[in-house]
Amino acid sequence: MNIVKCSLVVLAMIAAPAFAARPVSISIDAGKPGPVINKNVYGQFAEHLGTGVYEGMWVGPKSTIPNTRGWRNDVVGALKALHVPLVRWPGGCFADTYHWRDGIGPQHQRPSNVHANGSVDEFNAVGTHEFFDLIEMLGAEAYVNGNVGTGSVQEMADWIEYMTADGGSPLARLRARNGREKPFKVAYFGIGNELWGCGGNMKPEYYASLYSNYEHFLRAPAQSRPKMIASGNDTVWTEVLSKELKDRTAGISIHQYTVPTGNWDVKGKDLGFKEDEWISTLANTMKMDQMIKDHVAVLDRNDPNKTIGLMIDEWGTWYDEAAGRSALFQQNSLRDALVAALNFNIFHRHAERVPMTTIAQMVNVLQAMILTDKEKMVLTPTYYAFQMYVPFQDAESLPLAIKDNTSYTLGTVTIPGVSASAARARDGKLYLALVNTDPSRAVDVAVDVAGTKLQGAAGKVLTAAAMDAHNTFQHPQAIGPAPFSTRAAGGKLSIKVPAKAVMVVALEK
Repeated sequence: MNIVKCSLVVLAMIAAPAFAARPVSISIDAGKPGPVINKNVYGQFAEHLGTGVYEGMWVGPKSTIPNTRGWRNDVVGALKALHVPLVRWPGGCFADTYHWRDGIGPQHQRPSNVHANGSVDEFNAVGTHEFFDLIEMLGAEAYVNGNVGTGSVQEMADWIEYMTADGGSPLARLRARNGREKPFKVAYFGIGNELWGCGGNMKPEYYASLYSNYEHFLRAPAQSRPKMIASGNDTVWTEVLSKELKDRTAGISIHQYTVPTGNWDVKGKDLGFKEDEWISTLANTMKMDQMIKDHVAVLDRNDPNKTIGLMIDEWGTWYDEAAGRSALFQQNSLRDALVAALNFNIFHRHAERVPMTTIAQMVNVLQAMILTDKEKMVLTPTYYAFQMYVPFQDAESLPLAIKDNTSYTLGTVTIPGVSASAARARDGKLYLALVNTDPSRAVDVAVDVAGTKLQGAAGKVLTAAAMDAHNTFQHPQAIGPAPFSTRAAGGKLSIKVPAKAVMVVALEK
């Protein structure tokens, strides 16, 4: 099914009398703007796993696949259309065994090695310079993760100097000999990754001391110094780090993946799932809200001036791997788009404390934006969710109240039927995002903006007939966003949101 046919299906679904309207009331107070939704909430993560970097993004300058300095033109172009604000690299657990000097200098002289996680035969074609090529092509900010697990203070300090120092430094001169005279711009630098697990099996008190030692020696010119990020875990870690690292960290990172079954041994399938795994996936992903509240409560107690951000630099769905696929490759369906949108709405509600997140991951790994197979490329439903939410980047969040919300229940699991978020974007328009979690029933949403007479709404809606609707290389446009518009009647604006749908509209005055 192409996008045109998909649009006709959506319109039919909206109009079909079989979907009984259920009134939900949303009130927006545009006169009391809240915190700005940092654009970096829409960050991405590119780790050297499977075909996430090699083939998926990097093919090398000699490839027959059209590229610019080795990076695929089609993938870079698609990512630019998302206005990707930030990219985290090189890991993840990969960072725990990555030694940056392996990835500089002439490519034919770089060593090859297999990293400790066994997930990639690394030949180091993509190193520091290549990564910043990508960053500059995307117009994004760089979030570089350093190696605490198998590295040293000296190695990490040298890397910071190599990336950020002015021309007089010995490592700056080495950078120039490798083709880059001016410093790279590093927005964020992570001191380690998952130090509680793959990064070293440490206790929080030990890591807090280690972090302080590392951070002390990570010197850079004042105008080029990255914001340093500490690697966290649960609220016990946040308690220790927020006390011990005051004035030494810009944020504490945490990771939260959505597993349909909640069982890491048998996670659940990416396609062909039943409704019980649809609702359990959405219920599990909505736990993100309480998790953030728990960490924020600790931060508010120990950091009342709000100088430490909560950085959720790995999140997304994680399903069982299927035979014959590259490492951590999973198909991406409509369900993933709803997962993404539900999390966006949660992040917006916590904009004051959550200035950055990075979904795992950009291409071919876990909840990816893009899938590739040699020269072929396809955009996923998650890609379209990110694209629809672009207006929320650096927008002013607006207070929103939902009354008479519906509930979606299956068996013993119940979740809210409608999730919503509102903001005033940089273009001055009011935007409303809506998610209908129910896979079978549409919902009517009455929208009111205090002190404003709305005339209508226009934007995009993403839905399909099947819960696991997805794009393939054979059918790359099976699912995609369709235009949506509606007019107010009698001074009242009502929006019919189809079943299992993501919608983003501009409210017209």
